[in-house]
Amino acid sequence: MKVLFVVSECVPYVKSGGLADVAGSLPKELKSLGTDVRVILPKYGQISDSLKAKMKKKKEFTVSIGWRNQYCGIEEVFEDGITYYFIDNEYYFNREGLYGYFDEGERFSFFTRAVLESIGEIGFYPDILHCHDWHAGMVPFLLKIEYQDRPGYSFIRTVFTIHNLQFQGIFPKSVMTDLLGIDEWYFQPEYLEFYGNINFMKAALLSSDYITTVSPTYRNEILTPYFAEKMEGVLNSRKGDLIGIINGIDDQLYSPLDGEERIIPFDTGDLKGKTETKKGLQKSLGLQVDEGIPIVSIISRLTKQKGLDLVRCVFHEMMEEKVQFVLLGTGDYEFEQFFREMESHYKDKVRVIVGFNEQLAKQIYAASDIFLMPSKFEPCGLGQLIAMRYGALPLVRETGGLNDTVDSYNEVTGEGTGFSFSHFNAHDMLFTYRRALSIYTNEKETWESIVRTAMSKDYSWAKSAFKYNKLYAKLTSRSESHVF
Repeated sequence: MKVLFVVSECVPYVKSGGLADVAGSLPKELKSLGTDVRVILPKYGQISDSLKAKMKKKKEFTVSIGWRNQYCGIEEVFEDGITYYFIDNEYYFNREGLYGYFDEGERFSFFTRAVLESIGEIGFYPDILHCHDWHAGMVPFLLKIEYQDRPGYSFIRTVFTIHNLQFQGIFPKSVMTDLLGIDEWYFQPEYLEFYGNINFMKAALLSSDYITTVSPTYRNEILTPYFAEKMEGVLNSRKGDLIGIINGIDDQLYSPLDGEERIIPFDTGDLKGKTETKKGLQKSLGLQVDEGIPIVSIISRLTKQKGLDLVRCVFHEMMEEKVQFVLLGTGDYEFEQFFREMESHYKDKVRVIVGFNEQLAKQIYAASDIFLMPSKFEPCGLGQLIAMRYGALPLVRETGGLNDTVDSYNEVTGEGTGFSFSHFNAHDMLFTYRRALSIYTNEKETWESIVRTAMSKDYSWAKSAFKYNKLYAKLTSRSESHVF
């Protein structure tokens, strides 16, 4: 079985969020199951020179965007058993950042056309095109209405994965007609029209053979108006083909036994290394070195989605406890500024690092006792999975993938891998926070038991990859592709 991942970012080449981790890890696990998985993404200027040096030119051709024929190069890398294709066009992709430009509609219209044209150019005709998020949303739609009759394309089936429904790729009608050359007939509510604009993600939801999202709970949530971002009608019309498959993490990349810089190796049989790592972090950040003081951490994009309004609302009450608070992340100015002010106010207890550093993130995970992730919504979330891998117990809201992966500690049964609360309410979060700290302070054996349970859970990609493979096999057995 042949699968081509169409994605806008991928570890280790370029990353802005969890999508890149998925695109970097899942293909390797699928490969181990015997599937020929390849990945295609833009060749961004942000990709390091050392990684670019490995790329080999495979093809050059032109792609029609509106009235222009734009250059397109395909460069190839074979790494860890996976073939990666990079779409090269310096005008569109050789920029300082990945996203957020005035011509996003044009950039990813070009990407759409380049992906579909490259299939014939390089001669790799996949059984499955697995497209990820809005950047690849027009690929299955154009495949259906324009490329299906080309030799080699007619048997290609499509899977589209929603990683975050909040970001949909909404653009003016001119992107559809002038850039993509799609007939104006499709500009109606039953197809691409979306409140006077066009919507790349809507195109994928209408045209893909199967739709997946990154956790079972999120799958159910997005069928309701509160979570659906105005897409409940489309999603409910396709709910029979909508499947929730939980994300995993690369358990080799995130391992407390690796002994990476500033992390003393530890495992469930011996947690001393975690204690030493904690003291090392306290010392390096200028905090009081005391293994008895719990470290509460946040490693996150600083946005409202992540529930930071709740944290801001009760932060002073949180700091009344005997804790140390460490934050690593970047995002909205209002939150960056708030946490900087809190660091200035609580000089002995709070450390805020605005930015992101992968090695520092791992050290904070490994040193932390509680990992705070009170998201307003969370399609899956990787932070809580990484935290549990390093023995930091998640404190989360019961939404999306957080609900599917964190079992709230139950005093009666003694079971659980973290702590959770249901309502998006700051004082519910504060109550759960105090409950967790009480167990940490007064029930050390219980705390260590929960830590060992959390660390023992299997959050690798193995189970998820098996489900994706099963879905691919089911899809390729269909005699017909999905019809609008």
